[in-house]
Amino acid sequence: MALQMIAPFLSSFLPNPRHGLAAHGLTHQKCVSKHISCSTTTPTYSTTVPRRSGNYKPSIWDYDFVQSLGSGYKVEAHGTRVEKLKEVVKHLLKETDSSLAQIELIDKLHRLGLRWLFENEIKQVLYTISSDNTSIEMGKDLHAVSTQFRLLRQHGYKVSTDVFNDFKDEKGCFKPSLSMDIKGMLSLYEASHLAFQGETVLDEARAFASTHLMDIKENIDPILHKKVEYALDMPLHWRLEKLEARWYMDIYMREEGMNSSLLELAKLHFNIVQTTFQTNLKSLSRWWKDLGLGEQLSFTRDRLVECFFWAAAMTPEPQFGRCQEAVAKVAQLIIIIDDIYDVYGTVDELELFTNAIDRWDLEAMEQLRYEILKEEGRNVIPYLRNTWTELCKAFLVEAKWYSSGYTPTLEEYLQTSWISIGSLPMQTYVFALLGKNLAPESSDFAEKISDILPLGGMMIRLPDDLGTSTDELKRGDVPKSI
Repeated sequence: MALQMIAPFLSSFLPNPRHGLAAHGLTHQKCVSKHISCSTTTPTYSTTVPRRSGNYKPSIWDYDFVQSLGSGYKVEAHGTRVEKLKEVVKHLLKETDSSLAQIELIDKLHRLGLRWLFENEIKQVLYTISSDNTSIEMGKDLHAVSTQFRLLRQHGYKVSTDVFNDFKDEKGCFKPSLSMDIKGMLSLYEASHLAFQGETVLDEARAFASTHLMDIKENIDPILHKKVEYALDMPLHWRLEKLEARWYMDIYMREEGMNSSLLELAKLHFNIVQTTFQTNLKSLSRWWKDLGLGEQLSFTRDRLVECFFWAAAMTPEPQFGRCQEAVAKVAQLIIIIDDIYDVYGTVDELELFTNAIDRWDLEAMEQLRYEILKEEGRNVIPYLRNTWTELCKAFLVEAKWYSSGYTPTLEEYLQTSWISIGSLPMQTYVFALLGKNLAPESSDFAEKISDILPLGGMMIRLPDDLGTSTDELKRGDVPKSI
């Protein structure tokens, strides 16, 4: 994979903090490493070029601490008990005597982080509910209709907002009397966050529900009150699955009607997944230490653990371990390259580096282990290589903006920055590793993802600018979207 090349590439060609890029072979000579070959004809530059600094702090995650992580919750020790509890829950899903009870159970499976264990069963129940149009039987129950609407939309079913018409008055406004139904209002609020653009009904529902939920007094059920506060802080649809599961377990154990088997399964599954995460993180930490880039390039950010958090949030279950590992590695390598372009290299040096990546010799990859090609028969390497090239070209554009003092228009900035945020390599690796029916070498791949990739990049870029633009502008970086 291209990922297996970029790290040796960086090791061979990136600078020692005391010198420039030219000191590591990007001069008038042929450059050959274990994994790539290139040639350049640019004269050597001075090794005393003034270097900017991002003043980045060292990683707070000590290598020895990461290696010490561990717990006793391994599949081998608890697998038999997990399987027994899974059968109990499957029986619950089949034997539940009403659509509302089934919907509420599925909602609990989601919130407890168990949905991956019951994918087929959940799909079957939701398909049946969608086909039978059971929303009619629940038409007067705001909680039931809202929860069903949210779960069906979450699983890709087309559900009309007309299901909320029964809760409106003759003027087309939500009935004021609904404010007394706090449980229903909370469910309506959560459902409203699955709106499509232009669905004013759900926009109105969100405003209506949030206004009344913020006005509730504390003389209600304390568990319900805690749920309301939690949702208003951040709606369910925006939360990370594993963090939601950890929080909801504490809530669920105090709920009326709590099922002890369901709770036990949730705790076991959470702890087993956490153990798997720890094992994967330790492996990544050893890879990073053996690579030595964090020590060699002290001017860059060492953020491997944070990158793993991100990867685990994107693909939260252990069966996606290979994808988690790849995304974490990609993210850390992107951070290093970003720092080289952003604060360290001169424009002349960065042009050399960009050209070297653009001339990447794919014939040198014959010696590498082709995981995707070997396991799935798909050659994704050329496509993945191109994503690194596009990333570095975007970095170079921004470096030239900074060097020349040019202020881009917002449109110019966004056209480049959705790539420079690093989304293109990360998203493409996810497609390559998880998209079994959508291979990059297929004729319709580019067309199918051409709209998805820029939008995904923008969803990363804009929040990132919100969080980092203050420090970056103080440092004198190019203007941000803010």
